[in-house]
Amino acid sequence: MTDATLRLPAEWEPQSAVLIAWPHAGTDWADRLAEVETTYVALAAAVTRFQPLIVVVASHELRLRVQSLLAGEGVDLSQLRFVELPYDDTWLRDSGPITLKGSDGRFQLTDFRFTGWGGKFGAEQDDALIAGLVQAGVFGHAAHQRIDWALEGGGIESDGDGTVLTTWRCLAQRHPEQSRETMSAILADSLHASRVLWLDHGYLEGDDTDAHIDTLARFAPGERIVYQACDDEADPHYGELKRMGEELAALRTADGRPYRLHPLPWARPIIDEGRRLAASYANYLVVNGAVLVPAYGDAADDEAARIIGEAHPGREVVQVPCRPLIWQNGSLHCITMQLPAGIV
Repeated sequence: MTDATLRLPAEWEPQSAVLIAWPHAGTDWADRLAEVETTYVALAAAVTRFQPLIVVVASHELRLRVQSLLAGEGVDLSQLRFVELPYDDTWLRDSGPITLKGSDGRFQLTDFRFTGWGGKFGAEQDDALIAGLVQAGVFGHAAHQRIDWALEGGGIESDGDGTVLTTWRCLAQRHPEQSRETMSAILADSLHASRVLWLDHGYLEGDDTDAHIDTLARFAPGERIVYQACDDEADPHYGELKRMGEELAALRTADGRPYRLHPLPWARPIIDEGRRLAASYANYLVVNGAVLVPAYGDAADDEAARIIGEAHPGREVVQVPCRPLIWQNGSLHCITMQLPAGIV
């Protein structure tokens, strides 16, 4: 039976810290390490203005390098905590803990099986990351709940009030033998949700997550949904994202009202070595007092930042250069995992 005192907080609720893992030459970032580190430095500088940042590093030598890089940019090192652990890659949205919070102050680190996005990449070390963080004492006395079912944090959105939003394309790939009803029941039980909403449309070229929801549509306060739209009828994404927008317009809140929708502008195609990269503005990160928004060097960057800020009123909007990230098929939200207030 589901424990009604536990729930999955919304991202805009108070946080203890943000968790990241730093890229190094043993990860897939090796060919463009210096370039991607510029994004990580900008991200660290932005997060530490508002709250602590926990940085997973693969070695003591990497820790010293990161400290030197960040000190050189004037980052407040007192806001940093380092943890040395092995990892395959740096997409902590998907390998990090999905934290449930109890009304009595308890926390549960929900540790789903991480399969490297359906077996596309090696993931043995990433699948053990949460257990390593627990063993390192990062989370105090939080309970650690291992669930032998594949799910990534980027594949779900929570409104903090019992509703989870996800995509059929992703979870049908992870669990082709299971029905939507079965998966809805597993999600509701493991995430202590009262209902699960599904999107059947929406994808981005260059996204190897099989349409994670955090690249497409995001809950925001006040019964809002921010989503990636496409206004270019000649673009191959146009039809799918238009249908996704129609699906979102048909969704209803728990008490039967339509959501307030905030469509995001469409960046011009970014082509790298002959392949299109997934430049989604929906892949932003909310922190205490601010929202960090990906910027791609595109004319639409500022309008995207304005709309996201409008959907998260009262927060400072900080743009983070994310073009280096999309070379590896993810963006700002994908490399981070927020930790709710009280757990650290």
